Amino acid sequence: MTGYLERLAARSAAVGNVLCLGLDPDPKALPPGFPATVAGIERFCLLLLEVAGQYAAAVKPNLAFFEAFGAPGIAALERIRAAVPSSIPVIADAKRGDIGSTATRQAVALFDGLGADAVTASPYVGAEGLAPFLERPDRYVYVLCRTSNPGSDELQGLHVAADSTTGAPAEPLHERVARRVALWGPGGTVGLVVGATAPIEMGRIRAIAPGLGFLVPGVGAQGGEVGPVLAHGPAVRSPAGGRAGGGLLVNVSRGIARAGFEVAPDSPSDPGERIARAARNWSTTLALPVLS
Repeated sequence: MTGYLERLAARSAAVGNVLCLGLDPDPKALPPGFPATVAGIERFCLLLLEVAGQYAAAVKPNLAFFEAFGAPGIAALERIRAAVPSSIPVIADAKRGDIGSTATRQAVALFDGLGADAVTASPYVGAEGLAPFLERPDRYVYVLCRTSNPGSDELQGLHVAADSTTGAPAEPLHERVARRVALWGPGGTVGLVVGATAPIEMGRIRAIAPGLGFLVPGVGAQGGEVGPVLAHGPAVRSPAGGRAGGGLLVNVSRGIARAGFEVAPDSPSDPGERIARAARNWSTTLALPVLS
């Protein structure tokens, strides 16, 4: 049984980058010729996979954009998942996390039903609630830590007191989350979501959790800079460290998808060619970092 981190490293080495292709098909933001329907978003996602997937180390569909259409949207998501080549890891951006039998069924739905290689999840219920995800040795869970949205500090920035039992110092909540998550699971099945819009915090989180893989949103449309991400994003210890890419994935959604309808003076007329060029440029920008 091959672990997720091994599969991700193999794909990152094959494409030479840490680009994660985000599939967030907003029906209000599709190129001409793609209707704002289930059929339209499915066609657009399949186009993204066809022309941009070849450059990506992973693919991350955001489930909300499909769930909003009910059963037809879920069926479209399943067909899109089936179209992803087996060599490309698929991350279900579901932000799940619950207790007991609910979490167990969530894991079955995403890992077995959809066939996701990894999922995103909330830490709020604690390790107990994520155990059904973490205990799968061939899968992976990216736990929300320091997200990229402007209001993230409302809760994630709250300061918590020192813990004499564990030795944790007084620190922001997102740092305590990183500290706790590093202890969860059997090892090699958990990482963190850390936004590119918080480069200082990312460096501190990396120091706290040197061995966890990072999924990094927030570059491109949200304004996060790539340099700090490539500096602090790769893991420096096992289980994610020592592999191609260091367990790092940098998500780009709108920065690639919008090329389908944003026509620059020197851009190709075909939306597929524009998307391919955007993906190729991002793959160069996010070339494999040099690991120490």
